[in-house]
Amino acid sequence: MKRFSGLLFSILVLSTLVSNGAEPLIKPAIPALYGQEVTYELDGVVMKGYAIYNATLTGPLPVVLVVPEWWGNNDYARQRATMLAQQGYFAFAVDMYGDGKIAETPQQAQEFSSVLYKNPALALSRLKAALKRAGEFPQADITKVAAIGYCFGGSMVLNAAKMGMDLKGVVSFHGGLAGVPATKGSVKGKILVCHGGADTFVPEADIVKFRKNLDTEKVAYTFTVYPDATHAFTNPEATEIGTKFNMPIRYNPEADSKSWDEMLAFLKGLF
Repeated sequence: MKRFSGLLFSILVLSTLVSNGAEPLIKPAIPALYGQEVTYELDGVVMKGYAIYNATLTGPLPVVLVVPEWWGNNDYARQRATMLAQQGYFAFAVDMYGDGKIAETPQQAQEFSSVLYKNPALALSRLKAALKRAGEFPQADITKVAAIGYCFGGSMVLNAAKMGMDLKGVVSFHGGLAGVPATKGSVKGKILVCHGGADTFVPEADIVKFRKNLDTEKVAYTFTVYPDATHAFTNPEATEIGTKFNMPIRYNPEADSKSWDEMLAFLKGLF
């Protein structure tokens, strides 16, 4: 897939969404952004992340790691990183698979993601490696770090928080909840879960177990449900993807907008 950076990337995404008839995720007022693909290595695997920030801002900026859907670190993940950079954050879209691999089908996405679902420690090491790479930028303040994730990425950031990664907070958008359990004192920050009320990928039993675990361990969290929102409700391409692959997902612009605003308020409260 083609990669775009900074302002050019933002403009192209905006024009594409408008031409497709979708509500643009990136608003017309685009600040001076600087984005670049960055590579780093972990255990012999080359990772390809994407860092972006507002070059007009002075001083180190709070860092937000963006963990993609199970498709991989594609343009959608980078688009969300761009939106965060517009808000004054140093955003880093994380390559969880290595070598920038992008899944083209659900079967391939399942193959790539299952490795990390089955090995939470490996996923955690890749998130930490991404943060370490982000910390090499003087614009990044790694004492102020949050992580957000979509679908698969939501599961990954929740697991990272419950496994003790030093994060001020994490946000899961329509992420799976059947991850590792929190233990006493393991969660160092706050958690926001943005869940679709019509998400058939996340069983009710998983929700109950997840919330009971956090309640038992006295973790500070907010669990917001958006009625009628399915899995992948934040992605403008979800409806088309769902039709193509016969998946019960669709874009919900109202839930997308509300969950994004809630996340922004959450991040502001953290920093």
